[in-house]
Amino acid sequence: MSPRTTGRPPREPLTRQRVLDAAVALADAGGLETLSMRRLGEAIGVEAMSLYNHVANKEALLDGMVDLVFAEVELPVPGDRWRPAMRSRAVSMRLALARHPWAIGLMESRSAPGPATLRHHDAVLGCLRRDGFSLVLTAHAVSVIDSYVYGFALQEKTLPVGSPEETAGLADAIMSGFGDGEYPYLTEIATAHVMRPGYSYGDEFEYGLDLVLDGLRQAADRPQGTAPSEGDAAPGL
Repeated sequence: MSPRTTGRPPREPLTRQRVLDAAVALADAGGLETLSMRRLGEAIGVEAMSLYNHVANKEALLDGMVDLVFAEVELPVPGDRWRPAMRSRAVSMRLALARHPWAIGLMESRSAPGPATLRHHDAVLGCLRRDGFSLVLTAHAVSVIDSYVYGFALQEKTLPVGSPEETAGLADAIMSGFGDGEYPYLTEIATAHVMRPGYSYGDEFEYGLDLVLDGLRQAADRPQGTAPSEGDAAPGL
């Protein structure tokens, strides 16, 4: 009997894209620890064994999920200058990781990267190389930018507070255990910075990102193969 005669809508066909979208939604809601092939099948409304027609195993599932996250990130295009392109890409990556915090430790871990992942890395490398970065400096740049973005995203994810009010409340609770004059610099930064209205730890991201990009600009402006001069060192070093 056809769906037309029974009055039931036709079942949406099971596709790889449907499987991956559902897996990302499950991980977004409860983390990777809640993701299993059985639960994924239940979420889609199919038997778990049906999923293996579209993903070979759990590792292949994770490969595809990570590829979807990479596909969300804004990429440079030919003609973009390296600094604004790297800045936009880093900001976009941080936002993608905030939407999918389960992905933070997985983005560079896949041994079978998908097409969006490969396209992403090739576009980033191409932007730097086309704008005059040497091969070695390109490798340095990608490493330091990604280390900063992933590290910040991980730290932001694991902070014990969320809103500015929660941050100020936690700081106040911690400080209540301080003796008079004890830990003066912690007290100073808490009262004069963290506990002020509107403070958000996330605002630190773009400030630090600009420091990283400024350092790379200095490195790019130096003659290739030369080391930083004493004048490039931080004060006191």
